[in-house]
Amino acid sequence: MKAIQENCGVFALCSRYQCAGEIFQGIDFLQHRGQQYCGISTYDGTIHHETHRGKAVNTFTEEELERLKGRWGIGHVSLQDRQPLRWLTQIGEISVAVSGNVINSHELLREMMIRGKSFLEGTDVEIISKIIIEAPDIVSGISNLARKVRGAYSLVVLSKDGIYAARDIFGFRPLILGHDEEGTRFAASSESRALQNLDMQVYRDVNPGEVVLINDEGFRTVAQLESPRRAHCAFEWAYTASMDSIIEGVYVQEARDNLGESLAQRDIDEGGITADIVAPVPMSGIGHALGYHKRSKINYQEVFLYNRYADRSYTQATQSDRDKMAKRKLSILPYVKGKRIVLCDDSIVRGTQIRYKVMDLKNAGAKEVHVRVACPPLMYPCEFGISTRSYGELLARSFMRNGNIVNMDQLRSLEAWVADRVGADSVKFNTIEDFVASLMTERCNLCLTCFDGVSPYPPNFPG
Repeated sequence: MKAIQENCGVFALCSRYQCAGEIFQGIDFLQHRGQQYCGISTYDGTIHHETHRGKAVNTFTEEELERLKGRWGIGHVSLQDRQPLRWLTQIGEISVAVSGNVINSHELLREMMIRGKSFLEGTDVEIISKIIIEAPDIVSGISNLARKVRGAYSLVVLSKDGIYAARDIFGFRPLILGHDEEGTRFAASSESRALQNLDMQVYRDVNPGEVVLINDEGFRTVAQLESPRRAHCAFEWAYTASMDSIIEGVYVQEARDNLGESLAQRDIDEGGITADIVAPVPMSGIGHALGYHKRSKINYQEVFLYNRYADRSYTQATQSDRDKMAKRKLSILPYVKGKRIVLCDDSIVRGTQIRYKVMDLKNAGAKEVHVRVACPPLMYPCEFGISTRSYGELLARSFMRNGNIVNMDQLRSLEAWVADRVGADSVKFNTIEDFVASLMTERCNLCLTCFDGVSPYPPNFPG
């Protein structure tokens, strides 16, 4: 497995008007998916192209957006690399942007280099691009990815024909289509929030294995590859996606509300908890805390002041960067003194950040801190995105060595051990069953590998 994996977002727009300004807005609305790099490509007979290190709003100038001429274009935000990438090829000039992670990238690189292919850095977007441009046309090239690439991807390809939008055959990463009421703008986005905030309505999700051509006529399916099963990343609803998005017909806000309610119901079923306030770890914990508040009737109140200029600590590339960002983005509100607090968060990976939060609250005078975690314990590394990178980073795994929780007694033992490690008065997680029920999606359509270790790939799947 690669040491650093990808977290990013793509946006594509076909408009009757110049598109660069709205693509800029689109990737700005996706910036929470990756803050290190951003880029835009547009087409007006030739491809115009700009990428930057940093956030879109801080790096793109009005002059650059003016130079990005054309009515068709794509944009990208990333934690790891500069995208889109522009290519001059036998099938014409194209630009490619990818969200996801290629698990077998080393094998693909080796095989392609043996055949004489060269790479600048060997990134996933380079690998995917070169597989596409080896084919006689873009649709065939995208179709070839299903045969060669093991991993997760949503992608957009800018060309003279329009924009091709596609998902892998399992649909790990989200990709949503949208348009305006007048039929003047057609778009694809990693999250619906970019569409909604540009006054477009959601049309539908791109199906797993589907290739859609977007042009002035709207959306047209040009290929539909066989999909062994759906395996949507459950972590999208719990953490990655913005709370104002909708994925596969499920509102992220509603899913998080359900997750919080489930945690509260478990406390009620197990005899209740005496607390003064329910509070979130901002920002992803807000929906979970609101759900807990609704079911428990305990008052909701913020205990951290969020620094809106800080990035998401979870999507930083290194542990040092994550720790620095976690300290920078939150400060304690002083009235926590003497309060018994139920603190809701999305997940516990390493445990470092929640330990700091509990410590800060208690140092500020909080009487008790009870941690409630929306996700089940993370037991397995994630190959398909950024959630976890190795067994050694998983706090829960260091207690449950075999990675399997088979009954509530084992879960309670783990929770007591985690509470001791993070300094909390108690810790509780959602069970996998309650987690799935909260997402209102059948378990067979979700990727839950980081919780249960079950691979989404059918037996004998190629690669």
